[in-house]
Amino acid sequence: MTDLARYQDPLTIQRVLHSTKTIAIVGLSNNELRASYFVGYYLKRHGYRVIPVNPRETEILGETSYPSLLDVPVPVDLVNVFRAPDALPAIAEEAVAMRAGALWCQFGVINEEGARIAGDGGVTVIMDRCLKVEHARYVGRMHWLGFNTQRITSVRAGLQ
Repeated sequence: MTDLARYQDPLTIQRVLHSTKTIAIVGLSNNELRASYFVGYYLKRHGYRVIPVNPRETEILGETSYPSLLDVPVPVDLVNVFRAPDALPAIAEEAVAMRAGALWCQFGVINEEGARIAGDGGVTVIMDRCLKVEHARYVGRMHWLGFNTQRITSVRAGLQ
């Protein structure tokens, strides 16, 4: 198993997805065109409580935005990171301090030191995976646009 592969175990990903209710998204943008906004919107739509962590915003997706993880006033099951890899060690320290259940690092957010800090602090680490994609893969039914259509069929609507 390569170093990165240990942070991408399918059983761990499924366990985290099924046990998570509250997600703090570090680096959530208020710009609808950014990936973080789309992921946050998707997660809210699928019943998760989404807590934005962005010091530049006061509200995102109708939720209060906090300047740091340590300012979040409720327990968090999962910390989802949309920041540069060099920010990960400090974010991991905050995730450990707040006793988050897992630290999920989006595509390209790879930092071994941050993973070690979180892991040593008892926080499960998933790295270089998209939370929305993995949720759709293991929990939802993936539609080509990334939305759950509530249908399982190979026949297009109107052609039945």
